[in-house]
Amino acid sequence: MSWLSKVRNSLGGLKKRDTPDNLWTKCPGCGEMLFTKEFEDNLSVCPRCQFHGRIGAQARFDQLLDAGYAVLPAARVPENPLNFRDSKKYSDRLKIARAANPFPDALTNALGTVEGRKLVLGVQDFAFMGGSMGMAVGEAFVEAVERAIAEDCGYVICTAAGGARMQEGILSLMQMPKATVAIRRLARAGLPYIVVLTDPTTGGVTASYAMLGDVQIAEPGALIGFAGQRVIQDTIREKLPDGFQRAEYLHAHGMVDMVVHRKDLKGTLASLLEYLERKEVA
Repeated sequence: MSWLSKVRNSLGGLKKRDTPDNLWTKCPGCGEMLFTKEFEDNLSVCPRCQFHGRIGAQARFDQLLDAGYAVLPAARVPENPLNFRDSKKYSDRLKIARAANPFPDALTNALGTVEGRKLVLGVQDFAFMGGSMGMAVGEAFVEAVERAIAEDCGYVICTAAGGARMQEGILSLMQMPKATVAIRRLARAGLPYIVVLTDPTTGGVTASYAMLGDVQIAEPGALIGFAGQRVIQDTIREKLPDGFQRAEYLHAHGMVDMVVHRKDLKGTLASLLEYLERKEVA
């Protein structure tokens, strides 16, 4: 037997299926191949170029909240009130999205603490139908504000959405003023409302509660805007500047207060909540 045959025989037990399909992740920012575990352990931030990947609600809760937080019950709203159907029934699309995600809709809230400071934290998950704003998202937002008022604490929301949910038509657009009124109630109670803009935050979400925070934070490189760049360019017939609609551009032009790296976000929120909480006058 030749030496080559011996090598082949010794490697015979190594098959493709012995290597997990998700062992590697390609960074969308720099193209570097990363161990998926290394990427996830680094809060889904590329250790080479600092590209901030998208993360879901559960990962965001685990990152920002102290141990012992409680996920709040999901909002109850009618499903498919318009009996909408495109290539599939809207109700079927909801079933598919729920089977692929840990929470029943795009916005999930939790009650907990950040470095000991109590808050209600809301997280929009882009993986759930593009984080789109429908009746369930609007109701979850209002219920979170009401819970924050009852708990005498602030509300922090991490936004990520492609806009309003088209399958709900005008009912989805109604969530914009509904959320705006809820924010006003929170302000009247003297409680802070902080927005963390993550990639992407666009459409009707940007046009309503995503840009109404007492403090506007953005993650590095996040896409933030209302209409898409191509639509804007075709409308104004001008070339848009480099970095347009990115977090750093908006910060430079006064649209957001700060751009905060994901690893620094928890400490930043704790400091802001401490600064913005009501102080008893002696």
